[in-house]
Amino acid sequence: MNIVVIDDDKLVAISLKTILENTEGIKVLAMGSSGDEAISLYEKHSPDVMLMDIRMEGMTGLEAGEIILGKHPEAKILYLTTFSDDEYIIKALTIGAKGYILKQDFEGIAPALETVCRGQSVFGGKVVTKLPELMKPKNEFDYGKYGISEKERDIIELVAKGLSNKEIAGELYLGEGTVRNYLSALLEKLGLRDRTQLAVFYYTEIKG
Repeated sequence: MNIVVIDDDKLVAISLKTILENTEGIKVLAMGSSGDEAISLYEKHSPDVMLMDIRMEGMTGLEAGEIILGKHPEAKILYLTTFSDDEYIIKALTIGAKGYILKQDFEGIAPALETVCRGQSVFGGKVVTKLPELMKPKNEFDYGKYGISEKERDIIELVAKGLSNKEIAGELYLGEGTVRNYLSALLEKLGLRDRTQLAVFYYTEIKG
């Protein structure tokens, strides 16, 4: 298995090289210390796996990885970092990285590389515990920002489905006058003119 190591901390890079070269079946083809070097070294060596730090001077490992994967979707990139930051994890997953492990887990690096080389994804223990929460589908529209209640959300959805005030009142067991009041409040909160704009807002901004 041919590896390229990218880390701007020279001491860490040398330590990684030593550990990996003492592991049977692993060969470190080259080492780099920046995102720019990562791109050029990938082009030059086409390694089985690129082991790369995330936070580096200039271009980050995530930015470099995105460029590499954009050109070579088959590339296998394993991120090695001291940071279990949610944004980094999500970005690594989004761009198609094969793994994200923490530097503190030196013993797990070689097995992780072997797993990634086989085409599987691997995430360190602390990262794995965060994945279920991070990968939950999220409603991007922030109702709280506009002070919209649960009942108002129901009314928006029913308006978008084309129901009249009378029909909405029947659906939600409210008086017709109450529905009108809710609608007036909603239009004011969202800065909209009428129920048609509210329906359009629902499909473009809420449902997306």
